[in-house]
Amino acid sequence: MNTTRSGRPALTRPDGTPVRVLVVDDDPDLAEVLSGALRYEGWQVCTAGDGAAALAGARELRPDAVVLDVMLPDTDGFAVLRSLHEVKPDVCVLFLTARDTVEDRIAGITAGGDDYVTKPFSLEEVVARLRGLLRRAGMARQQEEGPRMTVGDLVMDEEAREVTRAGDLVELSPTEFELLRFLMRNPRRVLSKAQILDRVWSYDFGGQAHVVELYISYLRKKVDAGRAPMIHTVRGAGYVLKPVT
Repeated sequence: MNTTRSGRPALTRPDGTPVRVLVVDDDPDLAEVLSGALRYEGWQVCTAGDGAAALAGARELRPDAVVLDVMLPDTDGFAVLRSLHEVKPDVCVLFLTARDTVEDRIAGITAGGDDYVTKPFSLEEVVARLRGLLRRAGMARQQEEGPRMTVGDLVMDEEAREVTRAGDLVELSPTEFELLRFLMRNPRRVLSKAQILDRVWSYDFGGQAHVVELYISYLRKKVDAGRAPMIHTVRGAGYVLKPVT
């Protein structure tokens, strides 16, 4: 198995070329340090200091992931994110911010961000978060591919990253896919919000359950829409996925 200079298993795009990352921060020193850490992973990195440069860089690089500061000199990261999704809808976005309120965290996720890191942070944490996002999104080559899973009429092909229900394709975002995968790996088992946070987001999301509730609602609209529900709330305990009987 190939490894990076840091000793971690190498992560590449599915075609074997280097992962592409755009770093957007108006602090040139911080941007350079982040870029160095990501290049250490063997990735192709480009930087931008404001929103306009970020969009120009995204059009040129076509990044797999973007490390995006919320506060920029010409706009905010949320506005940049909306424009980035027009350039590359499936790009993974990791927000950087000095603000640490629940409202800011939820705003970043609801705006379409995939994860959120509060300054000051460790470079190791940023790299780990990005690796997790890229694997979940299928933007990077997996070391191991999971089997096809079936719960009732719900089928997930982990290798193709496709989900169908009763034969109909269900379009999911990377985070929705990971959440559904966790539920499908534990059918009929009640999973607490804390367990879901730990497994899907790989860290304690500030102890807040709002993000779990939000993504469960997204899944219900896609998986259960117009059909007998499979995703159930167990009051005071969590959520459970059950086949329709």
